[in-house]
Amino acid sequence: MKKKILVLCTGNSCRSQIAHGYLQLFGGHKVDVYSAGVETHGVNPKAIATMKADGVDISAHTSNNVVEYQGIDFDFVITVCENAKEKCPTISRQAVKFHHSFPDPAKAVGTDEEIKKEFERVRNLIKIYCQEFTNDNFKH
Repeated sequence: MKKKILVLCTGNSCRSQIAHGYLQLFGGHKVDVYSAGVETHGVNPKAIATMKADGVDISAHTSNNVVEYQGIDFDFVITVCENAKEKCPTISRQAVKFHHSFPDPAKAVGTDEEIKKEFERVRNLIKIYCQEFTNDNFKH
């Protein structure tokens, strides 16, 4: 049976979307991945572009509010920022909870190239985390 994973962030626009893409990629047929925010800000076009550059298409993802998933019994809930960890409602009592706070690339300032580099840096941190998470929780 597939394991259900929920990734939570503040606005479900960058970090949770990136993690959603990698967890689905690395977990494959063993997982159903959902992502949500305590608010919804829309999927950030820079997150879509930075994932596309690594061969992962998240362009069809939508920005969802966590309350939309209250009827789902998740096996894992991963918060990827402090705000989501603090404000996360109880979604699934049975879920194993994980937390790893990643920098918010949407807050990056500078030239277009500097902002792009920050998105890539954060994407790579999330990619490593997701690879380790799937290796630890879904032995092949």
